[in-house]
Amino acid sequence: MRKLGLLGGMSFESTLTYYRLINERVRQQRGGLHSAELLLYSVDFAQIAQLQKNGDWQRAGEVLAQATAALKAAGADAVVLCTNTMHKVADAIATELPLLHIAQATGEAIQAKGLQQVALLGTAFTMEQAFYRDYLRDHFGLSVLIPEADERAEIHRVIYEELCQGQFLAPSRQRYLQICQSLISRGAQGIILGCTEIALLLPPATTELSVPLFDTTLLHAQGAADWALQS
Repeated sequence: MRKLGLLGGMSFESTLTYYRLINERVRQQRGGLHSAELLLYSVDFAQIAQLQKNGDWQRAGEVLAQATAALKAAGADAVVLCTNTMHKVADAIATELPLLHIAQATGEAIQAKGLQQVALLGTAFTMEQAFYRDYLRDHFGLSVLIPEADERAEIHRVIYEELCQGQFLAPSRQRYLQICQSLISRGAQGIILGCTEIALLLPPATTELSVPLFDTTLLHAQGAADWALQS
């Protein structure tokens, strides 16, 4: 089994889920008492969030590259960046270790469903900047819709003020559902839960929506576990 380095803490709420999902996948595939060989470097999200707010992506990339170098020194064979937004600095991280990219796992799942146009929910950085949408377009030929400006602001607020702080509120869930319905009416054939915390509020088994939800945390974790199990 290959050893995964988890680069987490952004936020720790979803990093907890990564740890569970990867181990569940390994146990499912290997059986018995098997679990994953994991190393975890969990950063102080307050520092990263401030760098995001300041637009200092270069420094944020340096911080995460240093953390990845520590995982490499400890014996990791690849890094799993346990967040969507910080894949903006994927190139800085990949200089230290092979990066198992979250949008790769997501794109493969969408492609398997035969969809061409999907919608993206996430932080304002993920929705409004091009790095995530361009990856899906360039690697999978997907057209990606994003919510309207006021909807993006509310999605972003809920992520940072509620989900990252362990709060999962019914009014916010209802607002997310309304936004998803609006995106479906605009032609979305599926919805990408493009922040690793969103599935804590809106799990993929949600029955109120008529299109599939793509839980990036689940897809990324399962893909990472499968990579680790390859000989």
